[in-house]
Amino acid sequence: MLLVKTRLAPSTIHGIGLFADEFIPKGTEVWKFVPGFDLALSVDEVESLPEMAKAWIEQYGYLDLNLRRWIVCIDDARFFNHSQDPNTEEGAPDDPFGVDVASRDIKAGEEITCDYRLFDWEPR
Repeated sequence: MLLVKTRLAPSTIHGIGLFADEFIPKGTEVWKFVPGFDLALSVDEVESLPEMAKAWIEQYGYLDLNLRRWIVCIDDARFFNHSQDPNTEEGAPDDPFGVDVASRDIKAGEEITCDYRLFDWEPR
């Protein structure tokens, strides 16, 4: 679940991106998995879904490296784009789902990014 104010807009990285709608100071929690809001589905659960549902989950979710579960953000967090120089990073290594924090100050209007390679089993 996003913990800061954001908006969607065209991205120079890929299609639609997630943009800060406020100044976000370094160290601020930006995203956190919230049970009951976000989804964590087993590979078998996803495989049992109709093809269109599986395709949607593969498009907007990710197969977590550590949990080996599909994580689906229900809010606009699914529009984080990948960067090899992201402005968010892991902020709670002991949380099995992870918490993303601002790795530096993020200006209002700046695209919020993460490094897919750090958590996605099959980064795209």
